[in-house]
Amino acid sequence: MTVITTIEDLRKQAERRVPRMFYDYADSGAWTEQTYRKNESDFDRITLRQRVAVDMSNRTTAVKMIDHDAHMPAAIAPTGLTGMQHANGEILAAQAAAEFGIPFTLSTMSICSIEDVAQHSPAPFWFQLYVMRDHDYSKRLIERAKAAGCSALMLTLDLQILGQRHKDLKNGLSTPPKLTLKNIINMATKPRWCLGMLGTKRRHFGNIQGHVTGVSDMSSLSSWVSEQFDLQLDWDDVKRIKEWWGGKLILKGILDAEDAKMAVASGADALIVSNHGGRQLDGADSSIAVLPEIVEAVGHDIEVWMDGGIRSGQDILKAYALGAKGTLLGRSFLYGLGANGKAGVTKALEILHKELDMTMALCGHRDIKDVNRNIIRHSPF
Repeated sequence: MTVITTIEDLRKQAERRVPRMFYDYADSGAWTEQTYRKNESDFDRITLRQRVAVDMSNRTTAVKMIDHDAHMPAAIAPTGLTGMQHANGEILAAQAAAEFGIPFTLSTMSICSIEDVAQHSPAPFWFQLYVMRDHDYSKRLIERAKAAGCSALMLTLDLQILGQRHKDLKNGLSTPPKLTLKNIINMATKPRWCLGMLGTKRRHFGNIQGHVTGVSDMSSLSSWVSEQFDLQLDWDDVKRIKEWWGGKLILKGILDAEDAKMAVASGADALIVSNHGGRQLDGADSSIAVLPEIVEAVGHDIEVWMDGGIRSGQDILKAYALGAKGTLLGRSFLYGLGANGKAGVTKALEILHKELDMTMALCGHRDIKDVNRNIIRHSPF
């Protein structure tokens, strides 16, 4: 029996258990994947200060993220097609997050619908919105999120067009997967996944299927994006969406200090320093490299979070030390989900929290709210 001690262990297990097209969808970036790789490797360039002979008892990693209590400064990121990593994936991840004590975010491009997750989640969750050319549909999505009791709206700004991800094109990514000979052979080697999918009705884009008309092929993510995502999205639209929503608004996809200032001016409650996991503009800086610049520019005016490349609790601590009041977990939880469903997500969160807690203690702190840049011995950023 394999002993799981790291997120990398979960990644390897997920790679064995999830069909190739869906594993590759989660574990790939745009074009050369340079930015995808830098998101991880740039964390390794930051070193920590070890402190000794300090009281390490009664530790806490608890924080608030826009007034939402979190067991550690992390939330589950919105990820498309999560329910194709494991049957009913969004429901299972929402349950695991709620039980662990961190926020969960549901993607517009989820397999399980807003209503599915609301029915099965033990806690309110956040909803992530992509803005469509059909503004009435966007309004209806917002109203559905309100009706489901979602406690915050996360607006993604960096996917008006879809960055080219070569693996998705080569794999013929679709949901449900097309029954080609190549796909049938690959799925035959993933019996756990197949049995799970046979036992659920959730195999399409749950927030789209049955809610829109005029899309020629709803199985194709690239088709939907090219036909429906709003190429004209601007800051006036952001302000309009905030009015439609009327609650806490989080802006995701900020990678420039000037855009961060615009986010503040829009009235948003938090922004996320993010390059979409290296899946959009290849050649962009890593999120962690840009984080200090954005914190310096606007950190006193808005809550600054980050995502991209987090594979350990040390990464969470480094981001927090460099000014992020919260982080978002994407691939880290997806690996757990693909490896072992809800239990795998819980395992991923336990691994991250243990690393965070132990590293914080070895850096001389008992309360994460006291952590700042002083724990960093060297950072190139």
